[in-house]
Amino acid sequence: GWLFWRVMACGRQSGDRKRQVILFILCICVCQSGAETLRYSLPEEMESDFFVANIAKDLGVPLSQLAARKARVVSEGNEQLFRLNQNTGILTAKESLDREEICPQSDTCTLVFKIFFENPLQLIRGEVEVRDVNDNSPVFPEKEMVLKILETASPGSRFPLESAQDKDVGINGLQNYSLAPNPHFSLAIGTAKDGVKYLELVLQHQLDREEQGELNLLLTATDGGSPPRSGTAQVRIVVVDANDNIPVFERESYEVRLAENSPLEQLVVRVAAADPDEGSYGEVRYAFTQTSERSRQLFQLNPTTGEIRVAGKLDFEEAKSHKMVVKATDGGGLSAHCKVQVEVLDENDNAPEIALTSLGASIPEDAPPRTVVALFSVRDRDSGDNGRTECSIDGDLPFSLAPTLDNYYELRTNAALDRERTAEYNITITATDWGRKRLSSQESIFVQISDVNDNPPEFTQEIYTMSVTENNSPMLRIGSMKATDADAGINARVNYTLVRQEGKKQPEVSVNAENGDVYILRPLDYEKVRSFEVTVSAADGGSPPLSAQAVLRIVVRDENDNAPVLLHPGPDSSAAGELVPRWAPSGYLVAKVVAVDADAGQNAWLNYELAKATEPGLFRVGLHSGEVRTARAVTERDAARQRLIVLVRDRGQPSRSATATLAVALVDGFSEAHLRVSKEAPAAEPDGPLTLYLIASLVCVSALFLVTAVAALVVKVRRARRSETETLPTFPTTATESSAGSLPRSYVYDVCFAAGTVNSEFRFLRPLFPCFPAGLPPGPGEQRSSVCSQDAANLGAEGD
Repeated sequence: GWLFWRVMACGRQSGDRKRQVILFILCICVCQSGAETLRYSLPEEMESDFFVANIAKDLGVPLSQLAARKARVVSEGNEQLFRLNQNTGILTAKESLDREEICPQSDTCTLVFKIFFENPLQLIRGEVEVRDVNDNSPVFPEKEMVLKILETASPGSRFPLESAQDKDVGINGLQNYSLAPNPHFSLAIGTAKDGVKYLELVLQHQLDREEQGELNLLLTATDGGSPPRSGTAQVRIVVVDANDNIPVFERESYEVRLAENSPLEQLVVRVAAADPDEGSYGEVRYAFTQTSERSRQLFQLNPTTGEIRVAGKLDFEEAKSHKMVVKATDGGGLSAHCKVQVEVLDENDNAPEIALTSLGASIPEDAPPRTVVALFSVRDRDSGDNGRTECSIDGDLPFSLAPTLDNYYELRTNAALDRERTAEYNITITATDWGRKRLSSQESIFVQISDVNDNPPEFTQEIYTMSVTENNSPMLRIGSMKATDADAGINARVNYTLVRQEGKKQPEVSVNAENGDVYILRPLDYEKVRSFEVTVSAADGGSPPLSAQAVLRIVVRDENDNAPVLLHPGPDSSAAGELVPRWAPSGYLVAKVVAVDADAGQNAWLNYELAKATEPGLFRVGLHSGEVRTARAVTERDAARQRLIVLVRDRGQPSRSATATLAVALVDGFSEAHLRVSKEAPAAEPDGPLTLYLIASLVCVSALFLVTAVAALVVKVRRARRSETETLPTFPTTATESSAGSLPRSYVYDVCFAAGTVNSEFRFLRPLFPCFPAGLPPGPGEQRSSVCSQDAANLGAEGD
C-alpha cells in the first residue's frame, strides 16, 4: 500500500506524465506480485492503548483515505488485540499484553493482524512481536527437596534435582544455579539436547551417617534479567544406611506415540525398574520428577506398577509432545531415572472456522459478474490434511468463491442478477477439511438485491372499452385503467398521461395520473359523437423512466333526448289538406304521416296514434306505418270537413312525441270539392280556350310524369345497393326496412285539379318530396329538392 503512494508521489514530483504512467504500471505489477508484511514490536505488560505504530505514515496513506476507505484492523483468532484510529492512523494495543499468557510455550511471540481497506478492497498483513520483560522469577516445583543418599555413596556420585521453571524466555529466562557452600556437595549444571538445563548434585566427600545424618543445603536459581530475579529451594540430605543396589530401569528412554483425544485411563506406557536387594531395599516406587505441571495434569503415574495412563484431554493443537522423567526409588532411598517422551498424533477433531470480515449492505441487480459481495476467512486448527480446507456454496446460486491471501475468500457474483425473479439470497457457505473423517462448518450470508429500473409498466389490457350515456354530467368517472410494474419502490410508481396527437383537438376525456381513473370532462352528444379512441401512456418513476401505451375506446350510449320530427305534413303548415271522395270504402288511404327521430335503437322506433278527430270512428292510423285510412265507408251523413290530429310517439323512457294536423275534405267531385274548400277562389271563366290549355298541360304533365317515374326507379335501385353502408344523419338506418314511422323510399303523390273546371275534370299525379326541417341536411353525395304539399286553400290557386 505505502509503495503505491510513494511511487505516485515520485511521479507527481517529476512532472513527467510518461514517467508517472510507467511508475503507476510498475506499482500495479509490484502489488500483483504479493502483499508486504508490516512488522512491529512492543514490550509486554504495557498499559492499555499503548502506541504500536503509525499505520498511515508507514503505508504512506493520507489520513483522509483511512476513513474514506473504512480502514480497520482484524487480529487472528477470536480476540481482537489491536485498535486502529481512522482519524490519526495510530495503531494501539487494546489492553495490556502478557506474553506468557498469549504464547505460553513459545520462545517467540508474534501476533498477526490484517488491515482492510474498502473501495477498492485491499488487504495488508502485519505482525507485532511481543518482547519478553523480566516479570517472572524462577520457581522450583517444591520448596523443599529431600534426597536420601547412602552413606556408602562414592564421591563423584550425581543426584538429579528438580529444575526451576521461569516463564520468561531468552536472557530473561533461567540462566544459572548456585548452591550454598558446604563440605560435601557441589552443583553440576548440564544442558540437554533440547536446550533445557538440568541440575545435578555431585558428592564431593564421603558421607558418614554416624557423624551427620542429615544436611540442609540452599539452592538458588537466577535468571538473566536486569535486575535479575531469583528463586530458592531447600535441599535436605538424609544419609541412609547402606543399601548397595540401586533400581535399574529396563530402558533409559521410553518413546510413545499417542493419538490426541485419547480416552481417560488409557494406558500410555509401563516403566519398570528392578532392584536386586531384598526387603524394603528391593521394593521400588515410581514418581514423576523434572516434569512440567501440565504434563502431571495430563498423565497419571501409578507409584507401584509404573503404569502411565491418560488423566486429561490431550490436544495436539496445544502441545505436540510431552517429556517426563520417572524416578524409581527403592526402600533404602536409592533411586534411578528414565525419560518418557509422548508424541501426540493429530486427529481431525477441529472443524473449520469461518470468520466474516466484510459484507456489503446490498448489491444492485445490474451488478456485473465478478462483483465482490463479501470477504471472509477460514481457519482450521488441525495440521496437515486435517487442517487443509476447501469452501463451497450450497445450491445453484449466481455466486462463486475466489481464494485470496492467507485462507481468505471473496464471495463474488458469477451471473446476471434479477431482483424481480429473486430479491434476496440466503447463501450458505460450507467449509470442509481434508481429514479422513471430514469435518465441516457452515456460515449463512444474507445478500439483498437492490432494484434497478429495468421493467416497463404493463397494462392489464391492450384495449380498454368503456361506455357512457350521452348528456352525462361533467367530470363523470366511467372506469379505470390499470398498469403494473415489476420493479420496486419509485421504479414501480406508475403515472398515467394522455398521449397528445398533433392535428387533433383536445379529447373529451381525462385520466387520473395516480390511479388511472377515467373521467369524461363535459357532456357528450350521441348524435354528434358515437365513439372515439385515445392513447394512454403509463410511465414509471425510474431514471430514465420506462413507459407503455394502451388504447382507450369510449362508446357513447344513446339517450332519448330527441323528439320525433314530422316530415309530412310539414311542421310549418297549420293543417295539411287531403281529399276523400264520398264513395271511399273502408281502408281507403287518405294520407301518410311521415316522421323521423334522430335517436337510435328503441329511442327511434315510432308509434302513430289518432289523438283527436272530428268523427273518431271514421278514420284510423297505422300504428307503425303512419297511414291514415278510413275505418269504415264514407256516408252522406259524415261532415264534409274533418280535422285529424295524429300523435307520433317514440319508445324511449321517458317517451317523446309530436303531433300532426290533417284537414280532410269529403267531396263528391273535384270541382265541388274545390269550391267547398277554397271559398276565396275567383269565379270561373268560360271554358272555351281553357280546355285546349288543359289538354296541352295534361300532355306535358304526363310526359313529365314518365320521366320522373324512370328517374325515381333508377334512384331507388342505386339507393338499395348503398343502403347497407350509407345512412342519412336524420334518418334511422332501418327506415326503408320497417314500418316503424320512418320515411319510405317510395313516392307519395298529391291530387291536383284546376279551378273552375265543371264539365271537364282531369286528374294528374305530381311527385311529392319531403320537406326537411332546419338543421337536417341531406345525406352525403345526394342533392334533393323539397316540395311541400299545399293546403286545400292553395289548391285552387295552383290550378289557375
